[in-house]
Amino acid sequence: MSPTRWSWQASSRAATGSSPPWSSTVTRGPRRAITWPRTPPAGGGSSRPIPPGTDLQGEHEALRLGEFARGSGIPVPAVQRSLAGDLIVTADGMAVSVSGYVDGAQTAEGGLYGGRWAAVGEAVGRLHRVLAQHPAGPPRQVPASEVCDVKRAGQRLERLLAQYAKGTVGGEFAAWARQTAEQRLAALPQVAAMVKALPPMLTAQTVHGDLASPNVLMREQEVAGLIDFRPPGQRSAAWELGRIVLDPRTVLAGPDWLAGMAEGVAAYRAANPGLPVEDLLAVPRVAAGYMARSVYPLSEPIDNPAAVTPELEAYGRARHAVAGVLAERLDEAEGVLRDRLT
Repeated sequence: MSPTRWSWQASSRAATGSSPPWSSTVTRGPRRAITWPRTPPAGGGSSRPIPPGTDLQGEHEALRLGEFARGSGIPVPAVQRSLAGDLIVTADGMAVSVSGYVDGAQTAEGGLYGGRWAAVGEAVGRLHRVLAQHPAGPPRQVPASEVCDVKRAGQRLERLLAQYAKGTVGGEFAAWARQTAEQRLAALPQVAAMVKALPPMLTAQTVHGDLASPNVLMREQEVAGLIDFRPPGQRSAAWELGRIVLDPRTVLAGPDWLAGMAEGVAAYRAANPGLPVEDLLAVPRVAAGYMARSVYPLSEPIDNPAAVTPELEAYGRARHAVAGVLAERLDEAEGVLRDRLT
C-alpha cells in the first residue's frame, strides 16, 4: 500500500488550531522512515512522522542528544523548532519533527569504499569522543558477556520460535526467518565459544544508538550528516563502530572489506584515542557475535508485518550471510586490525 501524504500550508506566524507552524510534506510510514526529498521542502527541512503511541519523551531525548553532538561540531542536521520552541509538534493525532535539509547527500546504503572508510571512521570517532562527555555518564568498563549476551539471545530466539509455531504467519520470508532462527538457536554454543575469546571487559558509553548505513549521510567521500539518534544510553563503542564499518552491504560488495575495515578503525582511533585498543581489536568479534545472535529482522513478520518489504528481506538475507563470513574470517580480520593498530 502506498504511503499517505499530507501537505501543510506555510505559516509565518504561530499556528492556530491544529495546523503545524511550518510548511512541509510528510509520509506516514515506519518509525525510522525519514523523508529526504530531492529538493528542500518549503520551510527548508525534512519531516519525520512519529507514529501514535511512540514515547515522545524518548523522542525528545533523542533529538536533544543529536543537538548535543551538533553543538560540538559533529555533522548533525539542525532540528527546526516550532514557533513555540518545540522540537516535536503534535496535531490531529500526528507528531512530527523537522530537521534541516542536507543538500546533495545520500545515505551510506551504497556501501563504504575508497575514502569513505576513513571519513566514516573519523566521524564515528569524533562522535564517540563528544558523547563521552554527555551528562548521561562517562564511559565505563562492562563485562564482555553483557555486550554479547548469549543466554539472553537464546531466550529471545526461543520466544520468537514459539510465536512462529502458532502458525499464524505465512509467506516465503517468514518461512526463511523461522528456519534461520532455528539455525541461530542451534548455533549458540559455537557463538558462546566465539565471544568467550573477547577481552573480559569492554568499554560502554553514550552512543548514537542506531548508527546503521541509512542513518549516515554521505556527500561523495565525506560524511555530510548523522541522523536518527536514539535516546541516550550506554552501549559498547566497539559494537557501534562495527555496525557501520562491517555493514552487510559493504562486506558483500567486494573483497576489499578487510583493508577498508582496518582503514576505518584506524581513522576512528586517530579521532578518539581515548578508547582502549583492546576495544578496537574486538570490533569484528563483537560484530560477528551480534549478528549471529540477533532476532532482527527475523522477528519482523510477527512484530511488524508492514515493515517486511523486498528491501528488508534482502537486508535480512545479506545480514545472515555476513554473519557467516565474519565467523569464517574472524582470525584474519583480527590479524589485519592488529597489524594496523599495534
